[in-house]
Amino acid sequence: MPALKPTGITGTVTWLGRVTDQETDLRSETLNDARLSFAGLEGEMHGGLTRPSCSRMLSQYPRGTEIRNVRQLTILSREELDLIAAEMGADGLDPMLLGASMVIEGIPDFTHVPPSSRLQLPDGACLTVDMENRPCTYLARDISKDHPDLGPRFKPAAENRRGVTAWVEREGQVALGDTITLHVPDQPVWAHLESARG
Repeated sequence: MPALKPTGITGTVTWLGRVTDQETDLRSETLNDARLSFAGLEGEMHGGLTRPSCSRMLSQYPRGTEIRNVRQLTILSREELDLIAAEMGADGLDPMLLGASMVIEGIPDFTHVPPSSRLQLPDGACLTVDMENRPCTYLARDISKDHPDLGPRFKPAAENRRGVTAWVEREGQVALGDTITLHVPDQPVWAHLESARG
């Protein structure tokens, strides 16, 4: 029996982008389509089969340790972006400002889809969800460059709405308007999660 179950839940790719120079800032350039390789989204600074570990993994490794790259893409929800913007008091929030790779519309509570879920595209290309992405102060800094009053509001507004990180399991193409199908693992939530996390 397959461990991953296709669902009747689909989303639509409404935005694509890539960060080309993270040393300058984390803003994405917009795209109409892109090639997905095993190293990630072509031309993306967060791509590669491996990456240096960051502050999010200091409990596991010293910063800069070479590890497998499961953060090749940052995928956001259109619905959650609208909620973030509303809480910030903004008319909207451009995914470009958030260093997004992809925005999907139509998958409910997207930030909390189970880790190891798959997002499959029409040509068979498939993305594996690593885990929930967390809001960070770097994005708040970049938002402040254009909107000084909004930057500090980003992190609290984006809590539990920042989307997921993902990596390419099967290569292929992605384009605006593509339908993306959610597949979820059949594993129940671990009964000891809360006590283990403290």
